[in-house]
Amino acid sequence: MRILFAVLLMALVTYIPRVLPIVLFRKEIQSRFIKSFLYYVPFSVLGALTFPDIFYSTGDFKTALAGTLVALVLAYLGKSLVVVAIGAILTVFISGFIF
Repeated sequence: MRILFAVLLMALVTYIPRVLPIVLFRKEIQSRFIKSFLYYVPFSVLGALTFPDIFYSTGDFKTALAGTLVALVLAYLGKSLVVVAIGAILTVFISGFIF
């Protein structure tokens, strides 16, 4: 019984934030500021959640930093996600031998 109550409570807590914007904002949002803010929220949340773990993913801070820097440069240059990921992986691998 407690497990069923816990599952229902979790479903309710997850459902409310998804439905609340639909109920509150029936018309299209006109503000350019709010639209741009809401556009970038998923990217900033993803970055905030994953970025700290990047430095502890390899077990060595130096190799993780090297891979991160290469990934940032490749992403800034507009390379595809596959190229950025492979570049970071190869950098970590090669810098593991150097450091």
